[in-house]
Amino acid sequence: MKRPSPDELHSLGRVRAARRDSTPAERKLWAHLRSRQLNGAKFRRQVWIGPFIADFFSADARLIVEVDGDSHAGRGDYDERRTSWLAGEGFRVVRVTNADVMGNIEGVLEFIAGNLPSPSQPSAGSLPLP
Repeated sequence: MKRPSPDELHSLGRVRAARRDSTPAERKLWAHLRSRQLNGAKFRRQVWIGPFIADFFSADARLIVEVDGDSHAGRGDYDERRTSWLAGEGFRVVRVTNADVMGNIEGVLEFIAGNLPSPSQPSAGSLPLP
């Protein structure tokens, strides 16, 4: 078995810390996304994708949900480059704010559900049923 490199260990530590130290808004949204609660979509949280950590990720839908708080103020250029890179890899990135999650969770869930493929519209990479 290959031993992880120091860079891989550092990255794994960052992901674990992000899961452990999630914000109240991330915890609230996760309570509604976990265990296929939203339209049966499987979400994972704090997932390493390329050089980035996605807050929430549905592999089947190729959908990334980012929860933006005050820490994103002034980071528009970084967020734009990040979203562009992820889109180039075939992912759809949607953003919601901490305030929306905390004050309008039903609206946030409806917004996310609207970005999931419908059962009659398979996501990219899905095989049609016979």
